[in-house]
Amino acid sequence: MEQVIIFVLLLGSFHVQKISTAEIDIISDLQFLTEEDTLVSPAGTFELGFFRPGSSGNKYLGIWYKKISVKTVAWVANRDRPVSVTASGVLRIVHPGNLVLMSNTNGIIWSTNTTSSAKATAKLDDFGNLVMADGDNKKVIWQSFDYPTDTLLPVMKFGRDLLTGKEWHLSSWKSGEDPAPGEFTYSIDTRGYPEDILKQGADIKFRAGPWNGKRFSGASEFSRNTIFTYSMIINETMVAFTYDLINSSVVSKFSLISSGELQRSVWVEDAKKWQLMVQLPRGICDSYNICGAYGSCSTANSQTCSCLDESKFVPRDQKGWGLENWSGGCVRRIALNCENGTDGFIMFPKVKLPDTQNSWFNKSMTLKECEAVCLRNCSCMAYANTNITGEGSGCLLWYNDLRDIRIITDGNGGQDIFVRMAASELVTQHVSKNQRTNKKFIVLLVFLVVLPIGLSSTLLWYALKNRRHAQPMGEGEPLHIYESQKEVMELPLLSFSTVAQSTASFSPDNKLGEGGFGPVYKGVLDGKEIAVKRLSTTSRQGLDEFKNEVICISKLQHRNLVKLLGCSIEGDEKLLIYEYMPNRSLDFFIFDNKQSTLLDWTKRFSIIEGIARGLLYLHQDSRLRIIHRDLKASNILLDLDMNPKISDFGIARSFGGNETQANTERVVGTFGYMSPEYARDGHFSTKSDVFSFGVLVLEIVSGKRNRGFVHPNHDNNLIGHAWRMYNEGRSVELIDSTLDEPNDSFEVLRSIEVGLLCVQQSPEDRPDMQSVVRMLGSEGALPKPMQPAFFTERKLHGADFSSITYPTSSTNDFTVTEVVAR
Repeated sequence: MEQVIIFVLLLGSFHVQKISTAEIDIISDLQFLTEEDTLVSPAGTFELGFFRPGSSGNKYLGIWYKKISVKTVAWVANRDRPVSVTASGVLRIVHPGNLVLMSNTNGIIWSTNTTSSAKATAKLDDFGNLVMADGDNKKVIWQSFDYPTDTLLPVMKFGRDLLTGKEWHLSSWKSGEDPAPGEFTYSIDTRGYPEDILKQGADIKFRAGPWNGKRFSGASEFSRNTIFTYSMIINETMVAFTYDLINSSVVSKFSLISSGELQRSVWVEDAKKWQLMVQLPRGICDSYNICGAYGSCSTANSQTCSCLDESKFVPRDQKGWGLENWSGGCVRRIALNCENGTDGFIMFPKVKLPDTQNSWFNKSMTLKECEAVCLRNCSCMAYANTNITGEGSGCLLWYNDLRDIRIITDGNGGQDIFVRMAASELVTQHVSKNQRTNKKFIVLLVFLVVLPIGLSSTLLWYALKNRRHAQPMGEGEPLHIYESQKEVMELPLLSFSTVAQSTASFSPDNKLGEGGFGPVYKGVLDGKEIAVKRLSTTSRQGLDEFKNEVICISKLQHRNLVKLLGCSIEGDEKLLIYEYMPNRSLDFFIFDNKQSTLLDWTKRFSIIEGIARGLLYLHQDSRLRIIHRDLKASNILLDLDMNPKISDFGIARSFGGNETQANTERVVGTFGYMSPEYARDGHFSTKSDVFSFGVLVLEIVSGKRNRGFVHPNHDNNLIGHAWRMYNEGRSVELIDSTLDEPNDSFEVLRSIEVGLLCVQQSPEDRPDMQSVVRMLGSEGALPKPMQPAFFTERKLHGADFSSITYPTSSTNDFTVTEVVAR
């Protein structure tokens, strides 16, 4: 009834007789605005009213510059719901504090959706911001600056409030006569270190590079000048870019136009026109990632794209490169060798920093500390300062290939970046005049000293090789299974020919997949199906994994661990033979809309319990105390009855006695499952596996990956989303939509709570696996979980690694020991 009365009162507004067009300074419950009125800011800088764009008959409510002769609209309220040419519009405040735009034919077509306990008023300030305030305490309850359209005005925020999820971004008009949202958007991406991106639909069109304290690294146009000042806020609550005018008499705008260009202009009164100062993108080299990974664009060369350093990188697709298809980018001439600790870094100066989507940062670290963190993480490809003012500060790390980079040739742009390279690339040979003079002496030294040593070494190598021929290890590199480990390795040793025959000579038709160690094949041995891991002859990493897997798992026996049946070691051929899992891996089911329907809640809970029991066995009950270090959905294999079996012990670590933790300089594993203390410090323990298990539980319940999780209302990853739902008492909303209503919702909610207990920030707060198994099997009260680690991939702390940003990939697995789903 109340809504009907309000509607009738609003209709009465259209019948008020206006004597003349009026300029008003306030809208209240007694003062409204019709098509004949305008709301004017105190100094007469901006004006709000109804307008018709171009020859369009539609009417819109907008804000424009009042003092210039060319009507330039900076904000539109009802951009996708115009007032028709035959209708009349009115803007007014209705109880309880809601500003509404009404048409006499269509009723309410736009509103602020606000409420106020007192009488609210709306005013337009001299920055161009329409502000609604509570009538008593003048508290702002709504403002147009929180809802930008296509124009960013001075002092307006551009970015994101990380606490509320509120985003300030620009969206183009559809055309010059249609202010409805077009296909172009300009926003700040907070998935890694914040950077601004221009998108056409879902595709990135242009990226100016991350802010470095002075400017965006790829757009020197945003450096401080005589007209503008710029600032960037990056903290745990907000990411926001703003600019301001040094001279308040200047009339300026920054807009995203309908054709997809960003334009910064100033009004020239003498010429009565807008003067364009900056337009982005500027040309082909501003096209996002046009030269692919490790490629650099230049309009000064005959060929647009070249590799970042052609002495160290080569085109991935040489033929395509010649045909000006640069999408494949470049690759290193010499591969990295992280495990030997011989990699280093080369500085590339004046670079538009790479895409930071897959990055991590810490604003308090020094550059030296930054280098150390990057060096010990095999996934880290480069590092740089986050701030270049003063002597530089902060740490920015990149994971995955470096994309959308460019050497900046002008005097103001670019920034130094340190790129990971193989040891042999770190030495630059510069032959001086004196060195050339002594060339004959050097040659003589080689013949007199180096050559005899080399000859002796060669003879010694042949002698050692002949000794190895007599050993059962074969001609390849020996496994070095020491005496203390021999009792562990009680496996059937099969001949290579036998295993090869079982896989039809490793036929491509029998190939199940491929990982960092090499390919995996299906076979039949003695009438039993098997899975065969074949160590790649070129994979040094695979050799280490092979050794580790043989030592760790050959004596483990548990119904929830995949069983190692035997191995074959002949020459360079090293094979592991496993029981075959006909239902492949867990990720094949839970992350696929169709396959996930095959796992009802009963099966999912059984899988959760099975993984927990298997992990408890590894941590506590096995002969060797094992920390898996790479527990994830693709490493959980499913047998014919969908029973889970933990697999892939390539990077597992064994302990004796009461040891439960250790440190490593080589951080390997899978981002998205890796605990914060391991990712940050290389510190791993049984509680690291508990963290991974917690992620797995949340993924099994929800059917969503932790990495790459997307929600329309916030930027949290799956862990953060589950935490939010739990705190709001809405955990049931986390359940996979493909599941029928579970018979026992208590069991589901308890699983979510256990998962959250496992992913808490501090390892000491996480339960051990014995407690986890007990909690899953009982109905007693659980402790209340605290805020999890990695609460959001976009939450921006300083040194707090709860904010670490993971690299992403299409499979959710970014790991040195990539697993084959079988």
